[in-house]
Parts: sequence; structure tokens; C-alpha cells
Amino acid sequence: METLIKNGTIVNDGRSFKGGLLIENDRIARIFNEKELSGHCIEENVDNTVDASGLHILPGVIDDQVHFREPGGENKATVWSESRAAVLGGVTSFMDMPNNNPPATTLEQIERKFSIARENSHANYSFYLGATNQNIEQIRHADRNRLCGIKLFMGSSTGNMLVDNPAALEKIFAEAPMLIATHCEDENIIRQNLDRYRTLYKDAIPFGAHPEIRSREACIECSRRAIDYAIRHDSRLHILHISTAEEIEMLRAARAINSKITGEICAHYLIFSKEDYARMGSKIKCNPAIKQASDRDALRKAVKEGLIKVVATDHAPHTLEEKSGNYLTAPSGLPTIQHSLQMMIELAEQGIFTLEEIVKVMCHGPADTFGISERGYIKEGYYADLAIVDLNRKYTVTKENIAYKCKWSPFEGHTFGSSVIYTFINGKIAARNGVVAKERAAMELRFNRPRQRAV
Repeated sequence: METLIKNGTIVNDGRSFKGGLLIENDRIARIFNEKELSGHCIEENVDNTVDASGLHILPGVIDDQVHFREPGGENKATVWSESRAAVLGGVTSFMDMPNNNPPATTLEQIERKFSIARENSHANYSFYLGATNQNIEQIRHADRNRLCGIKLFMGSSTGNMLVDNPAALEKIFAEAPMLIATHCEDENIIRQNLDRYRTLYKDAIPFGAHPEIRSREACIECSRRAIDYAIRHDSRLHILHISTAEEIEMLRAARAINSKITGEICAHYLIFSKEDYARMGSKIKCNPAIKQASDRDALRKAVKEGLIKVVATDHAPHTLEEKSGNYLTAPSGLPTIQHSLQMMIELAEQGIFTLEEIVKVMCHGPADTFGISERGYIKEGYYADLAIVDLNRKYTVTKENIAYKCKWSPFEGHTFGSSVIYTFINGKIAARNGVVAKERAAMELRFNRPRQRAV
């Protein structure tokens, strides 16, 4: 099966140029610039042609942090529902977190998740093995070429996955055979802050207090500990959802000592600030908390500088009924995977990023950071995972076009300036003009990474 995509603007590896590409089966066979394309009669021999005139052809987005809730939280989301939302937004691959019910802290539970994805996912997939105080043997035997990483709730957790035993932490950082992705918030600091606000407000704590309760000090202290462990053990540390200016500077200093230490920012931290709690309330309550505008600006700068390699979502759906509770009862997390690319393109429209920078942190960066085989770039021989976008077609988020099972979005009613027109996964159209294809072409992600150390 051959597909020709022609007349688009390809954005890849720091440059943009007019041209097209030829897909053979699941791979990119040829890439053409505009002149080369006009000099060939390829169209006569292909099975399908997509005219991308006026459109931009990007590598498919790779999201390194999602919570698709299955198994155990299917009332909020499923792999089927959320992967459909992903491909509608140009996301072609995802890495799912282990805080399921039961938590995915054994290799047997991981196999169950792979089985669910094989039967239901519309996007390429991999899974994190969750760390606990007791499961070092499971971590030692994790397949570094199949699992995306070890997820470590180092300071705070919404389930029973908090790893707070110093001896267990030493073993994990010393022996994990792959990337360690950390959630860094100090539980003791958070509890003290929450007790103080309960004394002041009882059950009527305002949502605007969230960044004071889950405070910058909680993030800084826990990230500092993670970095200390990683430097001491020469570990492959990846700090998730960085939210403060101080952590950015800590990451900069850490990378000067151990360049294997990397960090991730989620798109909502680049858009919202503390001032938005007044109008958004629980809909932007997430962990870590969205903080000051000055933090948001520091995060944007870190992306521009190339210090931050990955921008993801931490897609975390809850039902609208759950999110309608008060501060103490409304769970943290927001669903964004369907609109994350549009969110970032909107920042490009505001002059904050370039399209090339967006591709770098949403496509290239995740592939490089995790060592994903043959994805994340538009290259000959790579899998044909693509997002084709119209930068001039407006798109309004409505209840009707939200694909999340929870059926709400913090952007409901908002009009983005861009639209995702096509998503290709492994050479096949996965979504076109807001409609998900019935045929699924998703695969397991594979990772080309050396053994971190002998185990």
C-alpha cells in the first residue's frame, strides 16, 4: 500500500520546507522537496493521494505522561476512548501511568495493560511500571526495550504508590535498568499546609489556595532529593511536570553534572497561572499545582532555551460530577490530550514559540529522551506517524466534539486558531477532519536504549 502526501509544508528537525512524502505500508519511503516532487510522476502509481496544500505536515506527537484509567477507572476513561481523543489531536503515541486499580506495580499487571491496548488502542502505546517500597525485584526484571520507564511517586501520591523508604529509594536509583520518571512533591510539607488552610477555612478552602497548599517548597524539596539520588547513583532521571522557576535552575545545574537528568513540562503550565483559579476553579486543579505567572514565564524560557526536552499533558480525566465538588473533594487532574497540540500552536500564534520548537519538544524530544525506535521524526525508513494541521482553520471546543469519556474540557467554548486535519499512524489514516477511522493500526512502542547498568 502506497500513499503520497503532496504540496504541504514539512516541519522537521528545526526547519520547514514545501514538499511531500511517500508512504509504503507503515514506513516513510521517500521525502521530497517541492522541486523534486514536481519532477516525478509518482501520483500515477500510488494507491492513495493526500493533497496537503496550505497544510503543515508534522511528526506525530508523542505524549510521555497520560492516565487512561484502565483498568479500574473505566467510569472516567478507557484506553479506547482516550486514544481516540489522542489521535483526533495529532497524538500518535502515548505512555500510560501505573496508578490504576490495582496499581501496575508488577510485570503481570503490566502485561494486562498491554493486552488491553492491543485490543483497543487507536494510538501507539507503552506503559510505566510503578515503583513501591517493596517491588525492586519487579523493577530489576523490567524489559528496558518494551517499557517506557519506572514511575516513582517520590514525595506524594494519589494512591498507595508513595515510595518513602530511603533504603528502597537507594535501590531504585542504583538498580533501575531504565529511565526513572518522578513525581516530585513533598508529602509532609503538603500536609502541614493543608492543615493550616483547614484551620482557616474549614471545608470552604478556595481553589486559589491550591498553589499554597501544594506549594513550590514541596516541589523544590522533593526535586532536590531526586536530583541528589540521581547524581549519586548516575541514574537516568526524568523529572515530570516541573512547575517552578527554582526547579528549572536546579535542573540546569544538575545537567552540568549528570547530562542524563532531564525534565518535562506539561502544556497547561505554559498557559495558565495562579490568576486563572478564580474563573476556572477545580477545572485546573492538578498536581503539582499551577503556580505564579513568573513560574509560567520561566518554564516558557526553559523550552525556548532547549533545557526542557519534553512537553506533554499529564492527561488525567475525572467525571464532571467529581470535579464539581469543593476543594477538599474535587480530585486533581485535567483532560487535555485532544487539544495539546492546538494549545501549543496557540502559543506559537502569540509569538512565544515557533512551530519548529513545538515539534522539537512534542515529537523529537520525547523520542530522543526515551530512546523510542524509529518514531518522532519525519525521516526515510521511520514509521509514518504524522499530524497534518491547518494553521488557519479555527476550531471551537464544544461538548459535542470532545472525545474524552468524561465529556468535559477546560477549553470548552474556547476557539483555537488551528485544526488537526489528518493523523496518520503507522502509515494509515487514524483520524480525518474530526472523525476517527474504524481501522486501528496502533503498535507497541519499542525502545532502543542501552542497559543503564548491570543488574
